[in-house]
Amino acid sequence: MATLTSFEELESWKTARLLTQTVYNVSRCGDFARDFALRDQMRRASISVMSNIAEGFERGGTKEFINFLSIARGSAGEVRAQLYIALDQAYIDQATFDTLVQQTKEIARTISGLMNCLQRSNHRGLKYKT
Repeated sequence: MATLTSFEELESWKTARLLTQTVYNVSRCGDFARDFALRDQMRRASISVMSNIAEGFERGGTKEFINFLSIARGSAGEVRAQLYIALDQAYIDQATFDTLVQQTKEIARTISGLMNCLQRSNHRGLKYKT
């Protein structure tokens, strides 16, 4: 695995950032904007994906990073579940739903791949380098 110097280089973080932008865009319109509970929870969950990837990376330890990646992957699942609610309430159309669900699945896949790579690695993390 190539050495990364910042979380911004991670594909999973880049995809999570795009997901968060899209969630904000679709949740600021119409009835969705007035469903404060769902709107805010979906925004928080999408924020959690990219934030946990970043925080885990910055912690500097492989085990901690894997733990934060697991939380991020769970938050991606939370966004996906909330998308069903948004679709069922007609806050989003089928095409938007399909696009966002695909994004959440792609994020989960890339996070899982990164977790697997880290678990197979003997690298303990930057904070353990002497």
